[in-house]
Amino acid sequence: MKMLVTGATGKLGSKVVKKLLATVPVENIAVSVRNPEKAEYLRAQGVEIRRGDFDEPASLDEAFAGIDRLLLISADGDNETRIRQHTQAVAAAVKANVRFIAYTSLVNAQESDLFLAPTHKATEQAIMDTGIPYAFLRNNWYFENEAASIQGVLAGAPWVTSAGDGKVGWALQQDYAEAAAAVLSGEGHENKMYELSGPLLSQEEIAAEVGKALGKDVQVQQVDDQAYAGIMKEAGVPDFLLPMLVDIQKGIRDGALEVASDDFERLLGRPVTPLREEINQLKTVYG
Repeated sequence: MKMLVTGATGKLGSKVVKKLLATVPVENIAVSVRNPEKAEYLRAQGVEIRRGDFDEPASLDEAFAGIDRLLLISADGDNETRIRQHTQAVAAAVKANVRFIAYTSLVNAQESDLFLAPTHKATEQAIMDTGIPYAFLRNNWYFENEAASIQGVLAGAPWVTSAGDGKVGWALQQDYAEAAAAVLSGEGHENKMYELSGPLLSQEEIAAEVGKALGKDVQVQQVDDQAYAGIMKEAGVPDFLLPMLVDIQKGIRDGALEVASDDFERLLGRPVTPLREEINQLKTVYG
């Protein structure tokens, strides 16, 4: 059974491949990357490297040839670009007679109003329309996304947010990667949708946990969206990113990430990484 991971040199994809290398024979693993040179470290471990570019459909036809099970990791970019890229990847999977597609989607994708949702709605539908068995890994929010906030706390700044009382199911990328690896290499996941959320916490609750872990009294500064954008700009966030950050805060405030589920535990065979450990990991890496 040959399985392939797209975006295998990215932050999530590299973790998926590392987990697969620990659990399945290396001859069963292939990866698709835009720049094979960046994947030479995987070739050295026996992984088959294929060139595949979401903007070059012919390269995807070649990359997916002979693949039984595909993990399609969502690309970066705006919704229009990603929908085009993902649709081309799904079409290539059909041409290659791929027998199973796992896709890293968004929590509650079909009903979500989050600005990221259109890409995932369209991609899920494109996959379902193929008739190929699938699994949708509907990821909530990476705890690594809070690295800047934790850095700020370490420097004595408050935890700034415009998300109000909205809750988020944070988890580490490592947990999401292990769940994806379990689905790609496991059995019984056909036509399943997994809502992958950690324990639901508000901004006040996450800030309190960060404070406990760091031994600091963390003050939460609740502001409106305009003030939030201004504070982020002063902190050095590029102008082009500000609307996205504000939209994320609004989505959290409106409950877009407040989805409770035990699917994580079912796939991992263990609880998600404890929050204290997540915080300490970010402190070590980014502190």
